[in-house]
Amino acid sequence: MTKSSIALADLLEKGAGSDIVRELLAAVSQQLMDFEIRNACGAEYGERSADRLNSRNGYRDRRWETRAGTVDLQIPKLRRGTYFPAFLEPRRTAEKALVAVVQEAYIQGVSTRSVDALVQSMGMTGISKSEVSRMCSEIDERVDAFLNRPIEGDWPYLWIDATYVKLRRGGRIVSVAVIIAVAVNTDGVREVLGVAVGPSEAEPFWTEFLRGLTHRGLRGVKLVISDAHLGLKAAIAKVFTATWQRCRVHFLRNALAYAGKGQRQGVLALINTAFAQETADAATAQWNAVTDQLRAKFPKLAEYLEDARDDVLAFMTFPKAHRTQIASTNPLERVNAEVKRRTNVVGIFPNDAAVIRLVGALLLEQNDEWQLQRRYMSLEGLQTLSNNETPRISAVVNG
Repeated sequence: MTKSSIALADLLEKGAGSDIVRELLAAVSQQLMDFEIRNACGAEYGERSADRLNSRNGYRDRRWETRAGTVDLQIPKLRRGTYFPAFLEPRRTAEKALVAVVQEAYIQGVSTRSVDALVQSMGMTGISKSEVSRMCSEIDERVDAFLNRPIEGDWPYLWIDATYVKLRRGGRIVSVAVIIAVAVNTDGVREVLGVAVGPSEAEPFWTEFLRGLTHRGLRGVKLVISDAHLGLKAAIAKVFTATWQRCRVHFLRNALAYAGKGQRQGVLALINTAFAQETADAATAQWNAVTDQLRAKFPKLAEYLEDARDDVLAFMTFPKAHRTQIASTNPLERVNAEVKRRTNVVGIFPNDAAVIRLVGALLLEQNDEWQLQRRYMSLEGLQTLSNNETPRISAVVNG
């Protein structure tokens, strides 16, 4: 009797009390992976063979969500290169979007050397416009449905950040901002709420983007976290009644430019003492003390700290369990890095729709992954935020 038959017999002997379908699926999937890995290695596990091409290097765990339930897989690893089972289709939508964008750029004569090399490596020569149109419309339907879906419930925390891509517009190549909005609801779940392409400093663009979110149902926003874009800050004031949190990381980078290279570590340590306080009042008092201490040696830095105090310390009035995540736009950094990695492959986009197609597909899949993970933020304090007034330090953006 083969090993597969023995495994099947063992499962059947467990009786009706076990989830036979799910366990059979796990057993068959493992057999499929073993078959694929044997072909990749050119030899059986532990077999000495002159025809061996590669060898195994342990396993990595992967949870597979199926209609039969969650299946725990052990995906084999290779010593050279990578392996991923074909039946899991990793990030397939994003890859299709990337191919479609490259094809469209290629047809419209927007290809750079890197794009041209990628097209050739994929064997895509003589691509018809009708085929490109078909692929793009298929992806656009899914992306549009995702980006225009209704937003339900209260979303106390909203992060907004931008990354930049190159775009051909009016016969010129320009740099445009890809704006991404992420929020956490009162269940502690994080979701991508919207994406837009436009000039990063233009207040009308920011206002239109934020109002689009509210028209889809966004409500209950208590804190908006972003960099200090003047247009964005003004738009927040028009659209929301919410506190604005200036990204602490971006602020510190700008502040340290007022100190010499050899003095920046000391200045940073001083400023961080304010962030280490337990309450908003204590943080404000410490910030004032640090500002006074630096005034004699760094007058411009002291003035900068004084002007930014209320915006940078706004997060201190919110629940302590959330402060690390709401003090900056860092929760979006990993998302932006992945977007940048993919858009760099394209180089120059032919139009706005191509940007939304690729970035939207990436964010759709990222959002799906977040839904399978545990909640992003502690529930402590979230429910009270949905019922209470917006916490205040002294500077609040009012709509």
